[in-house]
Amino acid sequence: MSDALPAVRGGVPWVGSSRFWRVYHAVVWAVTLALVLVGGPLTGVARPLAAGLLALALPWYLLLGHRVLEDEGADRRRSLVYFVGLLALFLPAATLNGEARTLAFALIPQCFTALPLPRAAVAAAVISLVPVTGWALASRPTPSTLYHSGGAALATLVFSITFGAWIVRIVTQSRERAELIAELEASRSEAARLSAAHGALAERERFAREIHDTLAQGFTSLLMLTQAVEAELEDDPAQARRHLELMARTARENLAEARALVAGGTPAGLDGASLADALRRLAERHGAVLELSGAVRALPAGVEVVALRACQEALANAAKHGGEGTRCSVTVDYRDKEVVLRVTDDGRGFDPREPTTGYGLAGMRARAAEVGGTVRVVSGTGRGTDVTVLLPAPDEEGEDCR
Repeated sequence: MSDALPAVRGGVPWVGSSRFWRVYHAVVWAVTLALVLVGGPLTGVARPLAAGLLALALPWYLLLGHRVLEDEGADRRRSLVYFVGLLALFLPAATLNGEARTLAFALIPQCFTALPLPRAAVAAAVISLVPVTGWALASRPTPSTLYHSGGAALATLVFSITFGAWIVRIVTQSRERAELIAELEASRSEAARLSAAHGALAERERFAREIHDTLAQGFTSLLMLTQAVEAELEDDPAQARRHLELMARTARENLAEARALVAGGTPAGLDGASLADALRRLAERHGAVLELSGAVRALPAGVEVVALRACQEALANAAKHGGEGTRCSVTVDYRDKEVVLRVTDDGRGFDPREPTTGYGLAGMRARAAEVGGTVRVVSGTGRGTDVTVLLPAPDEEGEDCR
């Protein structure tokens, strides 16, 4: 019954109110039965026979009709059986007694509720025209009476089909809109789920970069210093003590970075200090030379964090992969609309064309891209490494940090 109203009654409140339609059918049936009992000829069997047929319509409706009308899964055969039985009771009663035709006000809506539109129109025609035709053949009324009765039947039929088809179309459109809304809601839920998943992934990547650029590098430094101390304990105790002091300072800085990471605040190196000061301490820790040029000024917080992390990563890579005795230099050029950070070393170098398994350079590029910057790496086996980070930094009024 894909074209019938039941397919959409569940999504349309004024169609799906089964209680309303039950009451409506009961009232129309009771009124019709009362009219048959008090109207029509007082003699003969027409009145009691019509009343008896209408009385049987009630148990037929209770037995099968309400299931057909209210069950969206009712098959066509059950609907056909119900309406054939209903017409078998209604048509003789309406032919015998004109008052019985009042029941059509309940039967025609049932047709458009449970039958496809073409079958509903045919059923409505049968309900409207057959009783009048049978009555005219049996009673042979005057032309004037026949004209009025036939005209009323035709008007009822035209109104029923027009109004029924209009309601079916409205309900069908309502179903399509309901399906579209359901699809939109599902799409919105899926978009929200994907957005949440993307946000979780982005946050995980951010944490991975932060841990790599702070804690992992600090632990690597501690491990290298530990190895240096082991080699210096017997031959150079003074240098070993200096390395032990550096280990303690590195551990304290790592602890501060961990606390800042958990709190989601500014990196420990920038907490209460300028970028120039943070880079100066970082270069001193790694034994690198720092050179500042241009109008040294405060930069947007995001740009300063990227610059500091990029310098940390470049110096850590030089210490880890450059080899013993690698010398590093850090230059920061403050320009009008940008700042250029350059970290160079004279270590072993590497071939940038070969795939790397580390996270450092990829994380550095990701950080720079987040603030609209770029990273350029120039290196070669045995020729050292040059890491240049260009970040947008509009010239704003601020205190000179030099």
